[in-house]
Amino acid sequence: MTKERLKQLLKPIADGLFGEQRTRGNEPPHYTVRPVGMIVEDLCRIPDEDWALYAFAREPLNGKFNDEQRRELTRQAMACGREYAEKVAAQYGMRDPEKLAARLGLKVDFPDMPQNAERVLFAEFRVPDKIHVYMDGVRKGRALLGEPGVPHALTGQLDIVKLLIGHELFHYVEEQYKKEIWTRTYKIELWAPKFLHNRSTVGILGEIAAMAFTQELNRLPYSPYVMDAFLVYGYSPEAASGLYEEMMERAGRTPRLPQDGGPAALPDAAQQA
Repeated sequence: MTKERLKQLLKPIADGLFGEQRTRGNEPPHYTVRPVGMIVEDLCRIPDEDWALYAFAREPLNGKFNDEQRRELTRQAMACGREYAEKVAAQYGMRDPEKLAARLGLKVDFPDMPQNAERVLFAEFRVPDKIHVYMDGVRKGRALLGEPGVPHALTGQLDIVKLLIGHELFHYVEEQYKKEIWTRTYKIELWAPKFLHNRSTVGILGEIAAMAFTQELNRLPYSPYVMDAFLVYGYSPEAASGLYEEMMERAGRTPRLPQDGGPAALPDAAQQA
């Protein structure tokens, strides 16, 4: 991939690691670049539930919900992901996502990059039984693991490949249990004449559940949404810094600047809690 092609894919980032990761607006990103250690340190402090507004910002039906509903649906989606992680782990007597994928009969491969890529992509599930993990992004992420602050923030528990497989594995599980799993049975009523019913699933709930699923399998103490910014950093520190700003602001926190020291500033209410 040429540098020019990469720039096109990052203006803005339309889709990335999990679901849709967009820098704001349609203009090329112009953000203050932060050290990757600062980014992950701050993002790892965000409680799981506080990712709700960031996640829903990538949902086409986002306008149908208020913030309270977004947070409640996020809690339910995370509970669903954790429930099925425990269910699968108990059934097969293991938590390793790569081994679980093999036991479930999935075909996992590790190409360098997607063919005819129209977006920055790190992994994907393809119905009925294929998971692709794209190693170009994985290598870039691994190269950042030794940067100052990163090992402490991400802990030694992080295995990027297993994290990616775990996320995509949920989408396979979701497909197997589609008649009963909450992320598929929960629907909202769209506009329609009174004599008609136009009900729709909410796609982002599956992504939120997949995050909780892989977090549970991998025993991570932070939300895998942190990886959105971390892995994008390997391609564009500026785009990743834009994601960091959005993530912090949607979680009600103040993004730090490179010259800032100490922990990320919290809103007054949070400081008083």
